[in-house]
Amino acid sequence: MNNIAKYISELLYRYECVILPGFGAFLTRRQPATIQEGTASFHPPKKLISFNQQLKNNDGLLANYISSAENISYTDAVAKIQRYVLSLNEKMNQGQRVDMIKIGVFYTSVENTLQFEPLQEENYLTEAFGLSSFSSPVITREIEVQREVYKEEVETIEESTPITFTPEKRRERPYLQYAAVAAIVFGVVGIMGLKKFSDTTISYNNLELKKANQEIENKIQEATFEISNPLPAINLNLTKESASEAITNEELGKFYIVAGAYRVESNANKKVQKLKASGHINARVIGVNKYGLHQVAYENYTNKIEARKALSNIKSLENPTAWLLIRD
Repeated sequence: MNNIAKYISELLYRYECVILPGFGAFLTRRQPATIQEGTASFHPPKKLISFNQQLKNNDGLLANYISSAENISYTDAVAKIQRYVLSLNEKMNQGQRVDMIKIGVFYTSVENTLQFEPLQEENYLTEAFGLSSFSSPVITREIEVQREVYKEEVETIEESTPITFTPEKRRERPYLQYAAVAAIVFGVVGIMGLKKFSDTTISYNNLELKKANQEIENKIQEATFEISNPLPAINLNLTKESASEAITNEELGKFYIVAGAYRVESNANKKVQKLKASGHINARVIGVNKYGLHQVAYENYTNKIEARKALSNIKSLENPTAWLLIRD
């Protein structure tokens, strides 16, 4: 029995991006609690699921999780994922709708494009565990109805038997006038306070939503994931002369072919060693970008045409996600 969908669902509770290698990535973003005034319903905060078909490279997260959960090797876990992806594609090519448990439904549109409908009932936000949506019942104000009934009865009595008040009688009960004025004042203040509270809640929710969207957008741009069981590190000792030569070469060229960017510096250094082992002897870390990520480059060039030719070869033979960085 293939439990890939179950494993992806479990990972979505802890991570904001889970990649199904060769198929795409499931992304989550936080949505704050909302109150719909029209229906008087409350919805707790939750994680909304989206799908990105462009992120297909294996980051090791899902494969390592399957390897640990089923006590199998990493290679067997990768093979199991590949069989699952092949099965998904075959079903959708036959026009079937693929239902991934607790995640959503995939299908192919008329234009032959992949479509995803997320499951709205599942909430992957652990902070909102136990919370559910509910609607407040409409409050019927019977007092207002009774006042109208009493008013009609009084008008009927006055038509048949007019009621007169002497000045002395009115002076005995002046507090009724003050009580009526006070009731009106309190009613107006209460309505204004309720409106202000509602406006404040809506403004706060909109601000939190903008912050959450911006945070998710930054994390998607970073596109960097840390593997729980990384490969053993390889330490290389550089001589003083070779380090100086690397700095000189970096100063000469301003066109860099970037292999990737990493939040953890040790992962960036491992990528450099891997590139050098594959034949890119000038590979190195070229600094930290504005997102705080350590960028790794295959090579740098002084000529833009040469840089583009080298980029084309790398993208076609090694890394289709490589890109060209130009520094002034």
